[in-house]
Amino acid sequence: MHRRRRTALLLAATLATAAPLLTACSDEAHPGAAAVVGDDRITVSQLENRVTEVRTAQRAAVTDDAQYEQAIAQSGGLTREILNNMVLDRVLHQAAQDAGVTVSRKEVTRTRANLENQPGGVKALEASWLQQYGIPPQRIDENLRLQLEAQKLAAKLGTDTSGPAFWAALSDSSKKLDIDLNPRYGTWDAKKNSRVEAKLPWLRQVTQAGSQETA
Repeated sequence: MHRRRRTALLLAATLATAAPLLTACSDEAHPGAAAVVGDDRITVSQLENRVTEVRTAQRAAVTDDAQYEQAIAQSGGLTREILNNMVLDRVLHQAAQDAGVTVSRKEVTRTRANLENQPGGVKALEASWLQQYGIPPQRIDENLRLQLEAQKLAAKLGTDTSGPAFWAALSDSSKKLDIDLNPRYGTWDAKKNSRVEAKLPWLRQVTQAGSQETA
C-alpha cells in the first residue's frame, strides 16, 4: 500500500477510535451540561435556548433573506460566544458578591429608562444591543444589571472595567468557582477569563507520526 494512503487510513482510524472515547468522557463528566460553574450547571439545553433567542431576534430584525444569511455568517461561532458570556456573567456576579456590590431593580429600571429616552427610543436600544452585544430584547434588563455590577465593582476597586485590578478580581472568582467546560466547547482559562479551544495532543502526535512515515 502506498505510504500516503496508509498514513491517511491510520489517521482516520485514530480519529474514529478517539471520538467515541472523547464523547464518553464528556458525557460522564458533564451529563447534559455545557459548563459547570461552582454549584451552577449551564445545561446544553439552556445554551441552545439562548442561541435560539438570538437567532430569532436576528430574523425579526432582518427580514431580507440575503441580509439574514450574512448576519448568520458573521456570527458563526455564536454558540461558543454565548457560552463564554454565560460563564463570564456568573464570574462577574460572584466577584461583585465577594466585594459586597449589589444592584437594585430600581437602578436597572432607571438605567433602561435613560437609554430609552435617547434618540430612537426602545427600537434603537433593542437594535443596538442585538447588533453590538448579541443580546436579544428579552435579555436587556439582565445585561444592564451585569453592566451596573461591573461598573460598581470597578469603582469599588478604584479602577474601571478595563483596569488590571478589575480583571484580577474576576480571575480570582474564576478560580474560586472552579469552572469546568464540557470538552466539546473547550476549556476555561481563569487568567484570561475566557473560553479557549481544547488542545488535542493525540491528533498532533498522530499527524507528526504520519509526516515522518511519508518522509
